[in-house]
Amino acid sequence: MKKDLDKNFDAWNEKKKIIDSKNRKIYFRKKEIWWCSLGVNVGHEQDGKNDNFERPILVLKKINRNLALIIPLSSKIKEHPYYFKYEYGGKNFSAILFQIKIVSTKRFLRKLGMLEQNIFNGIIKEIVKFIGK
Repeated sequence: MKKDLDKNFDAWNEKKKIIDSKNRKIYFRKKEIWWCSLGVNVGHEQDGKNDNFERPILVLKKINRNLALIIPLSSKIKEHPYYFKYEYGGKNFSAILFQIKIVSTKRFLRKLGMLEQNIFNGIIKEIVKFIGK
């Protein structure tokens, strides 16, 4: 596990300034999977990886053209009630239910694909159960 001292907050802050200065239109819809610059986050919040501090996310809801309700995705499969396991493109993934958040679409980097309706419905059902607990 990465220690907070190992996190490169300064590099993320510089990248965040670049992301914020961009003025581009992103066209997106619910059920889409995108690479998204989530950044270096505090404590146990989900961090991005690589130079863009990115990770795949699922768009749960379009709030408006600039904001989306998203959930981070992972290729790590955990046996935990707050991870929803699913298959996409012949590979296994998890939706990290407890990391649901609103993000600016300026963070969206590139579209990966569209999740099947039945898998999307399963994720939504588990989120509702999670929130209801």
